[in-house]
Amino acid sequence: MANEQIDAPKRVIFGLSMKLITMIIAMIMVVEVLIYLPSVANFRINWMDDRVHVAGVAARVIETVPDTMDLTPDTVSKLLSSAQAEALVVRTQGQSQLIERADMPMPVAAYAADTRERAPLDLIGRALEVLFFGSNRTMRVIGVPMDNQDVVVEVLVNEALLREELITYSRNIFWLSLLVASFTSFAIFLFLNGLLIRPITRLTRNMISFRQDPDDARKIIIPSERGDEVGVAERELAAMESNLFAMLKQKQHLADLGLAVAKINHDLRNTLGAAQLLSDQVANLDDPHVQRLAPRLVHTLDRAINFCQSVLDYGRHKSVAPRFEPVDLRALLDECATDAAVRMHPEIEWHNQVEDDVIIRVDPDQIARVLTNLLKNAREALEPLSLQDGQNLSISATLIANDQQVRLFIEDNGPGLSPRAKENLFRAFEGSGRAGGTGLGLAIAKELVEAHGGQLNYIETEKGTKFEICLPR
Repeated sequence: MANEQIDAPKRVIFGLSMKLITMIIAMIMVVEVLIYLPSVANFRINWMDDRVHVAGVAARVIETVPDTMDLTPDTVSKLLSSAQAEALVVRTQGQSQLIERADMPMPVAAYAADTRERAPLDLIGRALEVLFFGSNRTMRVIGVPMDNQDVVVEVLVNEALLREELITYSRNIFWLSLLVASFTSFAIFLFLNGLLIRPITRLTRNMISFRQDPDDARKIIIPSERGDEVGVAERELAAMESNLFAMLKQKQHLADLGLAVAKINHDLRNTLGAAQLLSDQVANLDDPHVQRLAPRLVHTLDRAINFCQSVLDYGRHKSVAPRFEPVDLRALLDECATDAAVRMHPEIEWHNQVEDDVIIRVDPDQIARVLTNLLKNAREALEPLSLQDGQNLSISATLIANDQQVRLFIEDNGPGLSPRAKENLFRAFEGSGRAGGTGLGLAIAKELVEAHGGQLNYIETEKGTKFEICLPR
């Protein structure tokens, strides 16, 4: 673990804090936009109401002038300037009076805007139209003054005046909204920074630091006393890092112990090999006592050598990813049965009940290793029974397949597994079903099947032993 190459952590440029501030400002600005739309529509209608109100005042002025007198050009200019209008039309009791400058021609209105029509969506649309597409057109504002309901006035004004004031109002609203959003986001950030950002940053830095050196116990996080989800995350991270630290130490000790055991096994195997050569020479002596004891001695030495070799093979075993290719399952079974000395066995019958056209995509070498191991275990379980008369010994392979998966069953009619073997099945050095076995074969077989995305299962039967291999089709 210490020698493993660890990539340096990438520097976070746009971190959680910046994302949080940006999100808060963006959300506040969105809310401000939703508030701005009706407010700008209200500003436009109020602006036009002011023009109508001034026109109403002008109407009162006109009423005070006797019919025998005409309005002077100076009075007309003052009335129009107060309303920022180019011309006024006052309608009362069926009569209309036009007020315009004598030195300027009567402008032609491009469109009319009636202040008595106040549909909200229509007001927003008209305000945005003036704001974005307004020009020097003349608009005819129609309305009723609040202090004189009997009078209807029409005010001809330049649209550019309204657009200029709308732009100024919008600019002020934008800067005010940005200022409010900045102060609000900063206040919310200060609150969330202490509540979430800093604890999350602490968790992140601790995970990076612990990943770089998991053998250092000082890198294990010290959880706070918070009772919320952050506190739970800190305590769970501390427990996970503690367990990982202990597990790494244990695995390091086991690795050192395994290396020592491998060296001992290697030397022991060589010693036992030499002893086997001597036992072969002793077995050729004519002494009756030697002839009686020699087979047991040779058998014991063979078992010891096989055990040492199995341990060394398991230690050298490396997990290699399967290389998938189409495989004829029936042919592969027959080949494995031959390798396991099952197919041509004089006392054991071999039944391959898999059809000829079953093709699966697997690693043929790895699956062959699994099948050979299962068939070899079945043969070794049946061979002691072959000395008994009347025994019909058999090993069979059957198949249940569909479009998704293949279920292959390897079954024998032997004595079955002992209770201890069933409890420790698929565990290295513990799950052997026969005396002197290591249990490594089934452990490796299960690992190989799982590497294919499948499962290796033991199935309880009344007699014999039955294993199921489930593989994706």
